[in-house]
Amino acid sequence: MSPRLQDKRCLIVGGTSGIGLAAARRFVEEGARLVVAGLDAPTDNGFVHLQCDAASESQVETLFTETIQHLGGLDVLYHVAGSSGRKHGDGPLHECTDAGWQATIDANLKSTFMTNRAAVRQFLKQGSGGAILNMSSVLALSPSPHFFDTVAYAASKGGIIAMSRQAAARYASNMIRINVLAPGLIDTPMAARAISDPAIAAFLKTKQPLGPGPGTPDDCADAAVFLCSDEARFITGIVLPIDGGWSLSDGQWD
Repeated sequence: MSPRLQDKRCLIVGGTSGIGLAAARRFVEEGARLVVAGLDAPTDNGFVHLQCDAASESQVETLFTETIQHLGGLDVLYHVAGSSGRKHGDGPLHECTDAGWQATIDANLKSTFMTNRAAVRQFLKQGSGGAILNMSSVLALSPSPHFFDTVAYAASKGGIIAMSRQAAARYASNMIRINVLAPGLIDTPMAARAISDPAIAAFLKTKQPLGPGPGTPDDCADAAVFLCSDEARFITGIVLPIDGGWSLSDGQWD
């Protein structure tokens, strides 16, 4: 069986740790020509790394210029970059601060807008189509406020779904596919607070029963390879939960 991303010119934004790094490793295994962008230095050396704050318009422009120079074009964008806004003041609607709201929207929704816009412009320029995969969250579809009560985060991830589906409809005739992953709780550095909480760990046994418990970055990487490959050539505008049953399960807590 041929590698599924053989010679695909791919950019992963937010690929230096967690879900993005797992995807980067799998993309290389599947034959991709890969550039990884992020704020931190990656631990792997099997791909080109470029520094970028994806919420900065100037840095995103520089990233795409350098990526296209290195790869000779672009076939795939996988946007993973994002963050929690708790430290900035995100929380329940009545407690969320203006700073918490803006920081979270910028880190998640604005950054996705920036990279998606640049990718679509490049795909249209090339005239040969392309694939975009964006990162949402199961919390945009299936809230769980007992343990995960962050309104700006949910809104930003819901905005990514709406933006992606609108763009998928707009550019389907240009052979540009745009899809979304909506993970449940995945064992990554960003999720360390939740995963280390005994009450949340107990909750996950019934909320994500396929684990039971948190998923792994590789659970998302497998889905990402498929949706970015030609195997998914007839798929656009979908939102795929990678959630171990989260969105189907009540979840129990004391």
